[in-house]
Amino acid sequence: MKLLSLICLGLGFASIALSIGIWFYIKKWGPIFEETADPAHAERFGIFVGLWAPSFFILSERVQSLFVKK
Repeated sequence: MKLLSLICLGLGFASIALSIGIWFYIKKWGPIFEETADPAHAERFGIFVGLWAPSFFILSERVQSLFVKK
C-alpha cells in the first residue's frame, strides 16, 4: 500500500505541473481543438486540472496513515 501512497503523491505533483503546462501551451501556441479557441478556456481548464492536486495529496496521506505501519 506504500506504493499506492507514492503514486497518489506523484499524481498530485503531476497535476500541478500539468496545470501549468496546459495553461502555457494553450495560451502561447493556440488551442488543441477548435472549441478551446477562447483564451479564457485555457485558464479554466488549467485551474480544473490544478484542483485535482489537493485531492491526490489527501489520498496519499490517508492511504499511508491507514495501511502503512509506523
